[in-house]
Amino acid sequence: MIKGTYLFTSESVTEGHPDKVCDQISDAVLDACLEQDPYSRVAVESLTKTGVVIVAGELTTKGYVNIPVIVRDTLKKIGYTKSSYGIDSDTCAVLVHLEEQSPDISQGVSEGEGQYKEQGAGDQGMMFGYATNETEDYMPLPINLAHKLTHKLAEVRKSGEIPYLGPDGKSQVTVEYSDGKPTKVTAIVISNQHEEGVEHDQIEKDIIARVIEPICKDWIDGDTKYYVNPTGKFVLGGPYADAGLTGRKIIVDTYGGMGRHGGGAFSGKDPSKVDRSAAYAARYIAKNIVAAGLADICEVQLAYAIGVAEPVSINVNTFGTGKLPESEIVAEIRKSFPLKPADILNSLELRRPIYLKTAAYGHFGRDSFPWEKLDKVEELKKLLSK
Repeated sequence: MIKGTYLFTSESVTEGHPDKVCDQISDAVLDACLEQDPYSRVAVESLTKTGVVIVAGELTTKGYVNIPVIVRDTLKKIGYTKSSYGIDSDTCAVLVHLEEQSPDISQGVSEGEGQYKEQGAGDQGMMFGYATNETEDYMPLPINLAHKLTHKLAEVRKSGEIPYLGPDGKSQVTVEYSDGKPTKVTAIVISNQHEEGVEHDQIEKDIIARVIEPICKDWIDGDTKYYVNPTGKFVLGGPYADAGLTGRKIIVDTYGGMGRHGGGAFSGKDPSKVDRSAAYAARYIAKNIVAAGLADICEVQLAYAIGVAEPVSINVNTFGTGKLPESEIVAEIRKSFPLKPADILNSLELRRPIYLKTAAYGHFGRDSFPWEKLDKVEELKKLLSK
């Protein structure tokens, strides 16, 4: 744990940010496949620029998915319904290039087909999970507030409470910490697309009163600095102003930069890919460890070799807050948690169409996701009484 006073900043983006548009399209395709065939193999990337969406990658499924319809429905739900926003769900071009998964990869993931007979990891790599007791959802406060702000931006736009807002937007929150504990928010940045002709003073007033204060009221004071649309104008947004790409917001998707990241993106990948499923398992492990009181902060790393079921390594870091030696926590993880790909899929029930809702406002910290369950807490608490 860091001693003394310091600042930490995290950002989030709205569902209308071009990168998040692509994440949602890719996960909407994944959900459509899993709904018909739970064993679908999906690795779908999306790209968008003015008036165009491109969907490419690998897809092996027994189901049938109409990609253009999925793209247009996703854009419409987000709010891209007129060309002035950078893309129109009814008139945009949709280009598709999909092929089947490589058989060389498939045999390593399919049980009984590869060099090892168990279902193996879909790729090599390392995945991290993180949890802290500084918030009720066991997430770092900066990313917790940043996500709530962007979600609120979408809410006031769709409800008509701030009717001139567009779909594209961002938030950024700076939190002051003292000896590892959050004390206050020192700065908030909000940038949101808006209609032409709306005065900056009006935008600033509305966003502070209707977005920032309701979300951050417990953490702000008279010294908190607000930066609302700090360029002065944000009319041109969405894919018109910035190309979007699946998997380009991996820090927004996870812990806002607090804790480490293995580098693998989530969206568009079926759960046989450990980039996704093992990252969820690592969060599940870390959250239960913190909730059980074994540590105030916990970071878990899992690492895999392609085609091999057992992780090649497990690492735990409690940043000096652990109530037990980290070696003992690792031993308990090996005994009590699912670590092989097939076990993770079964324990967390990941072969279901649950992924579209993960693709905006973070993959962690929301109780509706199965990797957020706290079903190991009582078992782990027993370690403290030994």
